[in-house]
Parts: sequence; C-alpha cells; structure tokens
Amino acid sequence: MTDKHATIQPDREQSATQIHVVTKAGLEDFLRALPGNARAALAAQKFAANPFEHAIIPNGDDWSVVAGVTDTADLGTWCLSRLGESLPAGTYRLANADSSPALFGWAAGQYRFDRYRAEPSEEGPRVLLTKAVHAIEPILAEVAATALVRDMVNTPAEDMGPSQLEAEVERIAKTFKAEVKVTSGDALEQGYPMIHAVGRAAARHHAPRLLELTWGDPRHPKLAIVGKGVCFDSGGLDIKPASGMALMKKDMGGAAHALALAQLIMQHHLNVRLHLLIPAVENAISGNAFRPGDVLKSRAGLSVEIGNTDAEGRLVLGDALTRAGEDQPELVIDFATLTGAARVAVGPDLPALFTRRDETAAEMLAAGDAANDPCWRLPLYDGYREYLKSDIADLNNSSSNGFAGASVGALFLDRFVPAGTDWAHFDTFAWRPAAKPGRPKGGDALGLRAAWGLLKGRYG
Repeated sequence: MTDKHATIQPDREQSATQIHVVTKAGLEDFLRALPGNARAALAAQKFAANPFEHAIIPNGDDWSVVAGVTDTADLGTWCLSRLGESLPAGTYRLANADSSPALFGWAAGQYRFDRYRAEPSEEGPRVLLTKAVHAIEPILAEVAATALVRDMVNTPAEDMGPSQLEAEVERIAKTFKAEVKVTSGDALEQGYPMIHAVGRAAARHHAPRLLELTWGDPRHPKLAIVGKGVCFDSGGLDIKPASGMALMKKDMGGAAHALALAQLIMQHHLNVRLHLLIPAVENAISGNAFRPGDVLKSRAGLSVEIGNTDAEGRLVLGDALTRAGEDQPELVIDFATLTGAARVAVGPDLPALFTRRDETAAEMLAAGDAANDPCWRLPLYDGYREYLKSDIADLNNSSSNGFAGASVGALFLDRFVPAGTDWAHFDTFAWRPAAKPGRPKGGDALGLRAAWGLLKGRYG
C-alpha cells in the first residue's frame, strides 16, 4: 500500500508542476491563451476537457498538466483522482482552482494492495499541494481509515481470520490506549451461544470469539459500533456454490468498517464513550457444524430456528447487538455484508441504510452526500416481521418466501437492539467490482465516511 501521509502537503510556494483544470465550455478560451506548441500538444492528444481526461503540455523547459472537470469553481471529491493514480511521481499544484474539495480522492486513488506481489511497486507518491492546511490532517485520517478497510477486506481469509481480526483490534487499541476484551471458548459458548454456534466448525486457529474495545470518558455519551466479522462464509451446511464463495473473504467487511470508524473516533478524540464489538467467526463445514432446523439459544433469551445456515451474519450480530445494548448506549451503528437482496435493490455502490428514527436517517444521508459517500434508506417495515415467524421457536433466521430480504435481515437484527435505542444498520457490499477513479477494484469503504460525518456532527 502506498504511504498516504506524503500525498497531500501544505503549499509553501515550493517548486511544483502546474495542473490547469478546464471545462468543456471553457476549453476554447483556455486554448486561445496558450502558445502554439501547447495548443498543438493538446490537439495531438485529442484533449476535449471531458471529466477525468488529462493531457500534458510543454511549459518552457518543463511541462504542465491540463485536466478536464465538470466545474472549475466547485471541484468534486473524485475529479482529480485519475491524476493521482496516473501522473508521474512528483509534486503538483492546481494553478486555477481550490484543491481542497478534491484532496481525499487524490490521496485515496493512490492506494495499492501489493502484499502478495513478488515485486511491489516502488513508485513514489504524487503529492498535491494545498493552501487548506487545516484540512490535511482530517483528510489523511479518512484516507487511512479507508485504506484500513481496503487492506483488511482484500486480505485472504487464511491471513484475515478471527485471530488476525483480534490482532488488528489489539494494534489499534494500543495506539489509542483503549481496552480490549476477548471472549472465546467455554465463556463464548455460554454467554454468546449464536456466535459460538456459527463459528464452532472452524479449524482451531480460526476459533470464534467476540472482540470488544472500550475507549473514552465514561461520563460521555455511550456509542456502540458493531461489525460483522465473518472472516469466510462457506454458507455452512446450506453450502454456497463456488461462484458464491469466490468473494467470501470480504464477509468480514462490516468488522473492517467498524474498526476503521473506531480509529477515526479515537484519533479525533470524539466526546463519546466508545464500545466497539466484533463477533469474529468463520462459517465452516465439519461434523459439528450447526444445521438447518436446529434451534439456537441467544444471549437475549430468544430462541432462533435455523432456516438457513447461510444466514449466519445476523446470528452473530444478534448476540453482539444484545451485548451492546446492555450498556444502554445513546446510539448503536452496525455494519454488515448482510444480504444479497440489498445488492439487488441498490447495487454495489450504495450501502442500504436502515434506521428506527427519521431524523437519524436524514442526518446519515446528508452526511453521506456531503462526503460523496452516498447511502440509500430502505424500510424497517413492521408488516414484514411475520416473515421471521417460526413454528417451534421465537423466530426463524430466514424467510421462506424470498421477499424483501434486506428488510427482513434488518428486522431480525432489530429484535436484538433494545426498544427505544437510536440505531442505524448498514447493509454494505464492502467491495468494488470494477475500478472507478480513486476507487480501485477490490475491498472498499462504503458508508464509512457517511457514518463518520454523522458522528462528527453529533459529538465533534
């Protein structure tokens, strides 16, 4: 991964290559002001000032960059991302626009995951200078949090199992002097029976556990962040096809989002008492795997009939959300790669958002739009609760009719969050199936900066 701490620096009038941004409407005027050799260079490169398009022009004995944008007066998050990815290593400055709206995209686009390559890229960073010095540190913090999600999700399951999740939590806790508690073995089986049941078939070195991190002044408002940590999902005895398992290393993407959000909270000293919870398991297959038709106990005291062992994420989250509620938090936010139905409904780019309160949804949606990290609200519709009925238990973990799968999954979780608690649930994909400027193919943070924006607004 490229070091992001060098990609944005204060502009102190140091030497830098100039970047001129221009719109299609402004291209003709821009060309008129150029010398003939520069116009010829742009013509040879067929530069038309389309968004994300750029060209190189001579500038005396040096060269400069011309980049197409939609609006020079209001740059977007991603408008300079392709430059950050593709220009030669060096130092750059915008010649005719404010760079601050595009800083995150410039830096985030330089992410590389080369852990397993024999010859990792040795290319240095592309540095963008900015006069907005106050913005550098918080933007780099968001870039680092995004990179943490990407790294964790991109790492294969053998190297990002429950024990490695524990190590990541311990590493970040040490940085911010937070406390960590790990519940495993007999204590997990007794206290968190659904987490234990889902993870008990895994190999010993991938044994299930509940990871808890606490940080902050106990007098501050209590905030619980919960992340689904299914490090690999075979589907259990209701086994997935090979195509369905291909991306299941990313099924701990919720845990990665939760840990990255916790890192931002602690790094910025938000006025909260933070409680991070990650149920870390592998949903494997062996002789002691839990079965369709089994009835599991839960920490909340509810009994759950297993309609499908591939609906396991909601089980581990149910016990974790119950534990979170025992401390009576003011707000609970959970992240989970929970349902394929959410992807059918809103596609890979938009996390499905569920909240009990309209005000919380409005805050989250606005924060996502402001950060160019959009999410989309789906309904917690009471009429669909009947889809979780069981003939022999308090509820079933899956619906037999296949309707409204994302809402039904959220309604299952709702049963384990104390009544009246402000709660937001992200059903996120945590993966980008095709590269976009600033957003490489692979693991990605979707909903992270929306949640961070809400928390900054409430507790910053």
